[in-house]
Amino acid sequence: MAEKALVEKKPEDRQLEKNQAEIARPQLTPIQKCALLLIAFGTEIAGEIMRNFTEKEGEKISIAIATMHNVPVDVLSETIEEFYQMMMANKYIIQGGIHYAREALEHAFGLKKAEEILKRVEAATEVSAFYLLQTVDDKQLLNFLQNEHPQTAALILANLKPQQSANILSELPEEYQYEIAYRVATMEKTSPELIEDIEDVLREQMGSIFGGGLSKTGGAETVAEILNSVSRTSEKNILNNLRERDADLATEINDLMFIFEDLIALPSTAIQAILKEVQSNTIALALKATTPELRDKIFANMSERASAMLKEELDYMGPVRLKDVEDAQKSILDVARRLEETGEIQLARGEEEELVE
Repeated sequence: MAEKALVEKKPEDRQLEKNQAEIARPQLTPIQKCALLLIAFGTEIAGEIMRNFTEKEGEKISIAIATMHNVPVDVLSETIEEFYQMMMANKYIIQGGIHYAREALEHAFGLKKAEEILKRVEAATEVSAFYLLQTVDDKQLLNFLQNEHPQTAALILANLKPQQSANILSELPEEYQYEIAYRVATMEKTSPELIEDIEDVLREQMGSIFGGGLSKTGGAETVAEILNSVSRTSEKNILNNLRERDADLATEINDLMFIFEDLIALPSTAIQAILKEVQSNTIALALKATTPELRDKIFANMSERASAMLKEELDYMGPVRLKDVEDAQKSILDVARRLEETGEIQLARGEEEELVE
């Protein structure tokens, strides 16, 4: 009995040993976890997976594989289990959004574990609040944004897919539309403090597990992409009000909305109407840096004689400055927009139906 008493350990001693074991357990980095999984999968499957990495990623993982020795079995098991859980979480997010994923994971692993898994997915894949917002119904987002500050709405819309942003923006009140568009276009001026405030609002009111850093994506190009997909009424309202507030910004957005290469999507009647308003040397200069398909589209909408002269002019044209080419293309686009304003042609944008000749 005395001998048994000597070998028995007190509860506090057992807890101390457990804590020491936890400290001694290797804390793997994401690269090391990836390397460990590839080792477990075997060379054939690992080789197939490695083909999907960039050269830099492959190099880092290869080094991790080469330097990995004597990993405890329980660490391998935990890594595989973590991988499985994260794949399931991603699958649920894709299938039905973040709320569906949480419910499915809660059912499988319990509330606490579900939250832990979702946070791990977020950290490992750099999932932002905006990625998760893309899984929320547009009507829910619309209701949420109607009660928020325009800067909050701008930051959110700037980071959604252009079509989703366009759908939501078109449903907002007119006076709210151009205010949001202006803030998206000037997004680079957003302060870090305001971004933190918006992040707090999202966490609280959307009821999700947002933890990744918020993006600051914005600018005139983002607004142009969104406006390419909104209704014509919303587009005109936003641009007209932006022009009153900042004419240069409105022009920049307008220039980005319909680019020169988009002319190829126009019907022959529209192409011909534009060409009538432009001098031959401007057309030649504009075609100096464009696709063969667009060139053919332009040639096909000119008389045989005019087409031959334009081709000859292009053949004999030497090197030209890129700025001169861009200026020529811009002048043609200006003509196209002017003809659209007068109702003579229609410029196809976004998800609009194609025109039939």
